[in-house]
Amino acid sequence: MIKRVLITGSSGFVGKNLKNILADLEFISVSRTPKKDEFSYKQLIVSVWNEADVCLHLAGNNHNIQTKVADQEYFEVNTELTKKLFDQFLGSTCETFIYMSSVKAVADEVAGVLDESVIPYPVTAYGKSKLAAEEYILSQKLPNGKRVYILRPCMIHGPNNKGNLNLLYSFVKKNIPYPFGSFENKRSFVSIDNLCFVIKELIENKEIPSGVYNISDDQTLSTNELVETMGEVLQKPVRILKIPKLFVRGGSKIGDVFSLPVNSERLQKLTENYVVSNRKIVEAIGKELPFTAREGLRKTIRSFGENL
Repeated sequence: MIKRVLITGSSGFVGKNLKNILADLEFISVSRTPKKDEFSYKQLIVSVWNEADVCLHLAGNNHNIQTKVADQEYFEVNTELTKKLFDQFLGSTCETFIYMSSVKAVADEVAGVLDESVIPYPVTAYGKSKLAAEEYILSQKLPNGKRVYILRPCMIHGPNNKGNLNLLYSFVKKNIPYPFGSFENKRSFVSIDNLCFVIKELIENKEIPSGVYNISDDQTLSTNELVETMGEVLQKPVRILKIPKLFVRGGSKIGDVFSLPVNSERLQKLTENYVVSNRKIVEAIGKELPFTAREGLRKTIRSFGENL
């Protein structure tokens, strides 16, 4: 019987959705700027830890192409805070530690399929800081009766999602042709519902082995398919233009100079191949994920319209 879940980053995108979806669990929220009924990191003493069965560590500095973050800040939050929390966990009666890492702790670009056997080679400070936290956790001796899960989700989407999906949504809603149809790609995503399903299984099923797990939906989708699905949900005709790649890349470089909505980095995010295998976590859970990739995406797209 789960008593309480100590959660960091509860005010973020994943945290808000998770607390809503897993409303049957009782949460102890921790924040750098605590609100009423929340704890600060300085207030996390042994007695607070001992009230929880599970620590769900979501807090971190995320990679954002619109906001520049100093490299040092990534390591201060993603690495050093995680190390501090994990040390406290080891000294408490809390049984389970779930760390939200990222596939970017392994690779920023993927050739083929990314699974847990791939040797990590992150190139950004964000990815390196996440990997450093993982390595610290895995280097510590785990006492009997404790479980540790390092989750590496790919791109997460759901209600109140921000990022490239919103940009695509605005294209379709305004009947603006999607100009990057000449790029054929395959990408893995994970809906917030599937992610929460996995987390709840990890919390409740003590038979799932500790370890590192990639998190993604079962199916991959191309960006062209994303745009088409948005059109279906919005009931709008979709125009996908196949402008030569050379011209598209040239236009994105102009966006780099003039800070336009589409720049080189965003073009890369929209058109790259990034396929992630979820076989290890699905086999460990022994259950199918509740939503297909398209079902989860449709739910997210509908939420965009509801939040306007």
